[in-house]
Amino acid sequence: MPGFELIGPEETKEVMEVMETGVLMRYGFDNERKGVFKVRQFEEEFARYCGAGYALGVTSGSSALKIALTALDIGPGDEVLVPAFTFLATWESVLEVGAIPVMTDIDETLNMDPADMERKITSYTRAVIPVHMCGSCARIDRIVEVARKHKLKVLEDNAQGCGGAFRGKKLGAFGDMGIFSFDYYKTMTTGEGGIVITSDETLYHRADEYHDHGHDHNPKVSRAMEGRSILGFNYRMNELQGALGLAQLRKLDTMIREQKKNKAAIKAMLQGVKGIKFRELPDPEGDTATFLAFNLPDAGTAEKFQQALSAGGLDTVCYKKNAWHYAPNWEHFLAQSTANSKKFPFTNPMYKGNARYDSKDIPQADDLLGRTLVMGINIKMPEERMTQIRQAIEKAADIL
Repeated sequence: MPGFELIGPEETKEVMEVMETGVLMRYGFDNERKGVFKVRQFEEEFARYCGAGYALGVTSGSSALKIALTALDIGPGDEVLVPAFTFLATWESVLEVGAIPVMTDIDETLNMDPADMERKITSYTRAVIPVHMCGSCARIDRIVEVARKHKLKVLEDNAQGCGGAFRGKKLGAFGDMGIFSFDYYKTMTTGEGGIVITSDETLYHRADEYHDHGHDHNPKVSRAMEGRSILGFNYRMNELQGALGLAQLRKLDTMIREQKKNKAAIKAMLQGVKGIKFRELPDPEGDTATFLAFNLPDAGTAEKFQQALSAGGLDTVCYKKNAWHYAPNWEHFLAQSTANSKKFPFTNPMYKGNARYDSKDIPQADDLLGRTLVMGINIKMPEERMTQIRQAIEKAADIL
């Protein structure tokens, strides 16, 4: 699954070119750089790869979400539709800009259900964040269609689906903006780091200025002497991250190709096991194959099968029990324990809505996630490991 499996001489070469200049910061020191601008180059290559007009390197996928929401002018009093199944950062970013997350159900893709998304729209809804979980896309065509009908902004969270596509178009490029994460466990990695993409010039400039204290980055004016139109903060990607990103991006299609090969082999091992059904993929060709998800008839059977696999050395995740990816399990969120004692933005008088966080409102997620097991797919899976997986599956199948 993670790009760190392929870290090698290519990454070392890019990083050493930065080290030889001594300039680790994204901006300034143009003479000392000797023409080396790794973050800028990474942004340009990543935008081309995704088919987007612009890309902005930032400190993390989490900060990318906050930057994008800020660029979209989402703030206090607004509601943002988010899926019940996602990493906590998707929800945290909404709270960070002062808006309120509204929980939506998932469907057989394990991603946002467009029908429930439309049901949850209120007069306060301003945006929707479809998340392409576990390497495969949501029904992004339908989600964008519903959003446009209701005049909502679309921010794609593609932290777990870098390199994925739907009908030939790269994920992240369907909405108004898209974000990616490059932390150490992602398909391609810069250690930490993220990126924002968009084809809207105005949104790009808002994001660009916000991520660097309001600097408008006018190339005709020396740094710190440019004009400013908005306040911002510091979410700048550094040159070492940009260097790593360049090397990893050039390997991304190879990573996905190897994951697809390994996933297909393991899926074939599970194909004949009684009661197993596989996650629905809206576009199998566009799957990054980062994960293999399959479900059993009920939660009890899934738990027994999971335990049997584990005994054979094969670990899987049941996300309904996971503390970080299923909204009803976030005790601090449910207690409205934000980072300030006033519990803002839940207590903000500007918000007139009535968002609920009851698992009864997401029946499909409550059912599906309880009987679905998810397995990470590595890039390097030697024959000995494949043999161990096959034996674990065959032994676990005996209990069904």
